[in-house]
Amino acid sequence: MCACVVLVVGMVAAINLAVPMLAASELHPSAPALVWLVDTYVIFFACLVIPGGAAGDRFGRKGVLLTGLGLFAAGALLSAIAPDVPILLAGRAVTGIGAAAVLPNTLAVLLHAVPAERKGATIATWASMTGIGGVAGNVGGGAILTGGSWRWLFAAAVPLALVLAALTARIAPVSSRHDRRLDPLGAALFVGASVALLVGIVQGPEAGWGSTIVLSGFAGSAVLFAAWVFVELRTEHPLLDPRLFRIAGLRSACLGMTTVFFGMFALFYVNASFLQYGKGFGVLGTGLGIIPLTVPLILGGPHAGRVARRIGLDATLVLAFACVGGGLLGLSTSDTQTPYPAYAAWLVVTGIGVTLALPTLSGVITGSLPPSQTGVGTGLQATTREFGSALGVAVIGTVLTARFTAELPPDVHARTVAQALAAHPGRAHEIVSAFVTGASTGLRVLGVAVLVLGGLVVLQSLLSRRGADAATADLP
Repeated sequence: MCACVVLVVGMVAAINLAVPMLAASELHPSAPALVWLVDTYVIFFACLVIPGGAAGDRFGRKGVLLTGLGLFAAGALLSAIAPDVPILLAGRAVTGIGAAAVLPNTLAVLLHAVPAERKGATIATWASMTGIGGVAGNVGGGAILTGGSWRWLFAAAVPLALVLAALTARIAPVSSRHDRRLDPLGAALFVGASVALLVGIVQGPEAGWGSTIVLSGFAGSAVLFAAWVFVELRTEHPLLDPRLFRIAGLRSACLGMTTVFFGMFALFYVNASFLQYGKGFGVLGTGLGIIPLTVPLILGGPHAGRVARRIGLDATLVLAFACVGGGLLGLSTSDTQTPYPAYAAWLVVTGIGVTLALPTLSGVITGSLPPSQTGVGTGLQATTREFGSALGVAVIGTVLTARFTAELPPDVHARTVAQALAAHPGRAHEIVSAFVTGASTGLRVLGVAVLVLGGLVVLQSLLSRRGADAATADLP
């Protein structure tokens, strides 16, 4: 089950390493298409992970898990052989749907298989796999891509998924089913609203912020999100009850979780291209180059709870968001002349913030809900993580493209670094300089956004706690 988690989460990180290869490939994707090649998988993963868990309850966790692994393999195969960008996007969507069926049901199978006294340790081990998946995706993806083609990344996922499906079929126990109704309309509205929002963000630099497609994307997103809330409030068994967000602690923790992954996966997206274009790293070196970010996660994860207990929840969150936002701002000062150790030091600062934030926010989400809604809390955490990741990639891709094209010399017309280098191979220095400026601007925007959103999270946490204290004081 842990290997399944590493596979589906690792794919979120690994694709970023392939972006320069995809940009220079025979598919000739545009700058928005490159963002969609990353985000299509993530957005389907994010929006369908709660329905994936509900389907496991209804039809059997093992069966839905096996179906998810099969879809993951089929989508990866379609991606590997895709002759054009639309087919590759379709493959990414199918893979994301498979991942959404896999992730929640791995935990459900585990909790059914282990005795009660081991469930706490089992959940902790399962949760740590999401961090390990990010490392495995970067390092493993870098190793695979040294073969020279982006297609190898998707091709390698096919046998991995099939082997895990065979092991699951043989080892995993069959658990009881529950008569839990599904909410296909709610799921469809949530996916549609999320995709429309990303259309507005991603297509802005290409089509213009006042263009029909961008305005329609934002307007459509608002209408679909409103329709989703209306449907969820009226249905007997909602996909995700919007009334849960009346709980101030839950609301602020979900925003905090979204913010952390917004910053972290935006960094993954730009880091892969920065180290390859700006520093001349190979794909394996680029995969290894992100490891300093994960060192605090591995070494400090077990101690984060102790820090929160000693200095308090709000102080821990202040320190966490200061490190994440400050780390991104520090990384934004890097250029082609910056020594890698200085770059790595800012990665460590960012990693410290992530290490403090994740268990603290997870604890708030879990503690805000009764034990009977543990599954809802798990689904919320997965949804906010992946949704934040998709938004982060979309925002930094949009800012990077806009600034990159503005910084290019007037006689160089291109939307991606690969296009510019192919058309003007003798002007690599100017093109890479424009890219580095765009990457720095993107990281600066992300750093400020994380600090502002983190401040809102802490402020809301403080206000909710004061309100609870006041209510307690008024009790007889």
